Amino acid sequence: MPNPDELLVVISAAVESERSNQMSLTVVVGGAVITGRLGPEAVWRERVAGVLRDWDRLGPFSDVFARGPRGNRPDRGEAPTHLHFHLARILQGSLGIPETGGMYRVAIKDVSAWTVGDLIHFDR
Repeated sequence: MPNPDELLVVISAAVESERSNQMSLTVVVGGAVITGRLGPEAVWRERVAGVLRDWDRLGPFSDVFARGPRGNRPDRGEAPTHLHFHLARILQGSLGIPETGGMYRVAIKDVSAWTVGDLIHFDR
């Protein structure tokens, strides 16, 4: 998708401005289906940094996520370029990976399809 979907950019900007993670979204990126809740980039970075701090080998990388390369985009008037998923799963058949949900960052320009809502799979 050469140009990002304008509606998806507006949704992402609204999530960034509200500092909320209650917007559920499902996207298709490179043939993979990712489903979960969107959150602001700053919150996503804080959570990833916190997870990395607890790992011996990955701890030094926590600072990369904690400090963030840019300021708060909505204040700078820049449109968001990425979606930041919390509690997200990559759907594969009837399985969601990871089962507990993970943290994913997806470039908006790479989203080929999307829908509002979190797809939930049940193994029957």
